[in-house]
Amino acid sequence: MKGRIFQIQRFSIQDGPGIRTTVFLKGCPLNCLWCHNPESRSPQRQIFFTPGQCIGCKACVALCSQGAHKIENGEHQLDREACVTCGECVTGCYTGALEVVGREASVEEVLTEVLKDRPFYETSGGGMTLSGGEPLAQFEFSRAILTAARANGLHTCVETSGFAPFANLSALLPLVDLFYIDCKETDPARHLEFTGVALEPIVENLTKLDALGAVTALRCPIIPGLNAREDHFQGIAALANRLVNIKEVHILPYHPLGRSKLERLGHPDSNPDWEFPEKAEVTTWVETVARDCRVPVIRG
Repeated sequence: MKGRIFQIQRFSIQDGPGIRTTVFLKGCPLNCLWCHNPESRSPQRQIFFTPGQCIGCKACVALCSQGAHKIENGEHQLDREACVTCGECVTGCYTGALEVVGREASVEEVLTEVLKDRPFYETSGGGMTLSGGEPLAQFEFSRAILTAARANGLHTCVETSGFAPFANLSALLPLVDLFYIDCKETDPARHLEFTGVALEPIVENLTKLDALGAVTALRCPIIPGLNAREDHFQGIAALANRLVNIKEVHILPYHPLGRSKLERLGHPDSNPDWEFPEKAEVTTWVETVARDCRVPVIRG
């Protein structure tokens, strides 16, 4: 079985306990305003283009059969409508100005990479994490990877928005040690506005998973000017307090690292004024949620 991934990140320490390898899958049903992995949204292959790294050698012009690349008056233009993401241009771009995002990979290829760091998992309590994008968007592929990881004795974690058929989530329960569930916004109207999908199915799925004994942690991205609000912090604590098997709550401060990725994908940055929040502000967010929450609240 094969699926589409865009990165395998070794020595991850933010995506679950211990030292981990995180497998990032392409495709996501959400369209979050602050997405820091915009290359994960589309399930299709894409091209990153970084104009600052182009030296105008015209190798891509010669290699592209679709005429998608033009260099005129020293300026490199990529016609993305003409581009069929074949990747031929990338093979001739030795400066790295062009890069394919997304590749087909088999379960065996993924596990071979993941198992390279087994000694670190064993000494740190780590393992493998599936992330994205949304791993449930490639359900059969994700299930196959998790099955193989379990057969090799690995601790497994899945980072998910929770926006998926519950039958798929519950089918993964025997294969997953820890679910990281996104809690992006606790007001239904704002959740729909910020992410493009409804909140209610996510909360319902989370509640059902908890009733089945799934161990979870809430992952809460906080963006100044959007959801950095007292009522949202109270909503996070209230949601956590309703769950029996929740382990902890993670407060994830906004970072603008997705901006450069948007630009490299050819999309304009619609939020140019968003910046890293101050450390003291993040501390206040953590303390505000922790005040009413029965489980540990940490900065993620």
